[in-house]
Amino acid sequence: MTESYSPAFSRNDQSPIAKWFWTVDRGLLAAALTLMALGVALSFASSPAAINADQSIGDPFHYSWRMMVWGSMGLALMLTSSLLSPRGVRRIAVLALLGAIVTMMALPFIGDEVKGAARWINLGPFSLQPSEFAKPGLIVFAAWMFAEAQKGQGVPGVSIAFAFWALTVGLLLIQPDIGQTLLVTTTFMAVFFMAGVPLKWVAVIAAAGMAGLVSLYFAFGHMRDRLSRFLSPETTDTHQIDRASEAIRAGGLVGRGVGEGVMKRHVPDLHTDFIYSVGAEEFGLVLSLAMIGLYAFIVVRGMKRAMKLNDAYEQTAAAGLFMLIGLQACINIAVNLNLIPTKGMTLPFISYGGSSMLAMGLTMGLALALTRRRPGAYEPGASLPQRRRILP
Repeated sequence: MTESYSPAFSRNDQSPIAKWFWTVDRGLLAAALTLMALGVALSFASSPAAINADQSIGDPFHYSWRMMVWGSMGLALMLTSSLLSPRGVRRIAVLALLGAIVTMMALPFIGDEVKGAARWINLGPFSLQPSEFAKPGLIVFAAWMFAEAQKGQGVPGVSIAFAFWALTVGLLLIQPDIGQTLLVTTTFMAVFFMAGVPLKWVAVIAAAGMAGLVSLYFAFGHMRDRLSRFLSPETTDTHQIDRASEAIRAGGLVGRGVGEGVMKRHVPDLHTDFIYSVGAEEFGLVLSLAMIGLYAFIVVRGMKRAMKLNDAYEQTAAAGLFMLIGLQACINIAVNLNLIPTKGMTLPFISYGGSSMLAMGLTMGLALALTRRRPGAYEPGASLPQRRRILP
């Protein structure tokens, strides 16, 4: 007797969960879930070596258990936020942005300083990094303001968006956090361009960006040091990136095997910023390319879905969120491969870190919510909507 397969939900089921199941992009959801599972698996590979570097912790799988907790919370936040309507996405994003800004304002007074940067607030059993939540909040808020400016109803959306961007960047530079500043600025400007900025403004923005980079170089000594180490590695200590590169090379095509990594024991911050090198050593080029492929799938599929949306706010917000995930992944992997100067930035869904996991869960959840197949969201044959330029 054969059994026929039946889906978890009938198409006639009108419950909120059933509607979500049939409207959410299950391919994007599966890719995010796979990355989260990889993050938990790699935490078991990296935790014992990370504990050896910190003798104050007795349990060799301390970071693994915590990663499972953060991963579960990030998953719950992603699924919950993916149920939101576009208006709900906007409300949650504004709350996240305002909460992050207020908290970042308090960091100089109550923040914990680690390696010369005050980016975290100690909340007892864990630390919170508010800038992680400012990123998706700012992107969605900016997309909303740019969409309002397109309507031509007197709302100074562009000015408001740039004011909040400047405030967010200013607070990041106070910490200081150059990497997050560059990530936020790049994604923000991409959303600005997608919202309908004329091409003549692209040159202006590019020139201003170059001027800003030069200013950062002269204003922050640690940025000059990292760039010098990258350009002239023979003249300074490059222990961290050298050990990461050795771990990646040691992995070869298929890796040393589960738990067999040797070079990872000498990689500082291996469970956070350099988790990619751990996976490359133990599982080789195969896993490395698989991870890159999953991020590429999320960005390409997500952008294609976003560009077919009819609403300007939903389109630019969703595209910006997918771009945010992709750019952060690119930065982390590029650092591990020694393609750009070192920067403490997590690999989305995979690196250890509560704030990062929760913020990435929120980012992906908001993007999934915006790209759900609602009535009127995707008209048959629709491509880019006809949009009004937001600047002359």
